[in-house]
Formats: sequence, C-alpha cells, structure tokens
Amino acid sequence: METFAQRRGFLITIDGPAGAGKSTTARALASRLGYAYLDTGALYRAVAWVVRRAGIDCADVEAMETLLSSVDFHVSLDEGVTRTFIDKKEITGQLRSPEISRLASTVAALPYVRDRLLPIQARFSREGGIVAEGRDMGTRVFPEADVKFFLEADLETRTARRHREAVRDGHPETQPDTRRAIEERDANDRSRATAPLKPAGDAVVIDSSSLTVEQVVERMLAWIPGHS
Repeated sequence: METFAQRRGFLITIDGPAGAGKSTTARALASRLGYAYLDTGALYRAVAWVVRRAGIDCADVEAMETLLSSVDFHVSLDEGVTRTFIDKKEITGQLRSPEISRLASTVAALPYVRDRLLPIQARFSREGGIVAEGRDMGTRVFPEADVKFFLEADLETRTARRHREAVRDGHPETQPDTRRAIEERDANDRSRATAPLKPAGDAVVIDSSSLTVEQVVERMLAWIPGHS
C-alpha cells in the first residue's frame, strides 16, 4: 500500500488538550516543512456556529441531526490557514469567540456530530504533505498517519495562553473564566464516548509547558524522517 510519504510528503498529526499550543505549533511545523495546515477544530466550531445561528438545543438529537444533514460543511487549505465554509459562505473569521469555543466543546462530544464530520476530515488521507491538528487525529481520523504527536502542557500554562489569545482576538474574559472553560473542555474531551482525547499508542508525547514554539518544532522535526 502506498504511504503518504510516497505521495507528496508525510501526513503528520498533532493532538492535545485546549491551550497546549497545537494550532501555533502545527502552523509553524507546516511552514518549516512546506506543508499544508489542517485545523480540524474549525469544523466543530463551524457546527457550533450553525447550531447557535439556528437556536437549536444540542440535547435535541432529532433537530440536531436534521440540521447537520441539511448543511454543507467544507474546508480548504490555503497558505497556512484552514478556511471554513457553510453552504459556500466563508465563516472562518467568525469562529474564535469564547461562546463558540464553549459550544464547540459541547457539540464535539456528540457521537453523531463526530460521525458527520469524520468523512470531511478523512478525505485528506488521500493527500500528503499535511500537518493536521485536533483531538482525535492520530487515534480516529488518521490512524495510519506517518508521524503522530500528542502535545500537552500544565493547566496554568494553558490558561495563560488561551487568555492571551482571547484578549488578542478581541474577546476579553477573566483568567478564572478561561480556566473554568478549559477544565470544562478537558472533562468533555476526555470523557466522551466517541474518540476520547488521549495519545495514540504510537504518538510522541511532548510537554510544551516550559518550551517555546520553536523548541517544540525542533523536537518534532527530530522525529520526522529526513528532517532531524
């Protein structure tokens, strides 16, 4: 069977909890390698955006399934950015608010949501030269990926990082609020029945708590054939 590396390059996955630095690291690693960057979390934020717009209760399974079956989700990879579209309308710039993040955590725990988005993500398995980041990339979406990483950091570090991002993006909130949101996200991610957050058995685990992005990227490069 032809591997990703024999096509256009490796398929590399980076999983980990909120605030561990996945997005920043994945973009930096993709840039160093000349690869495309795939942010699969954008799809769950897109679901949250659609649900919020429709005013549907996530606990209403029938309404949720009807909504998801009627919406066209699409992502494209464009110069280090995962562009997200709903029914051909781009909503990339509307997905970073704390409200969308919290709702994304809720919808991501729903099995039928993950099942709906799986084929959209998995279609990239036919390509190489991709750094894909999320929470179940190496365990469920791309179990045959060439190189897998699991990025983690302590709670205080993750809280500080996520709080800075919120302020930078124009969504100020208190650090205690940020911490509670991360703890809630951790609980949802690790306890969900479908594809719970955990390292793949063959993933390289890296603790980024005391490392810069550049240092994390260098450690990752050491595990990628031909780039050490």
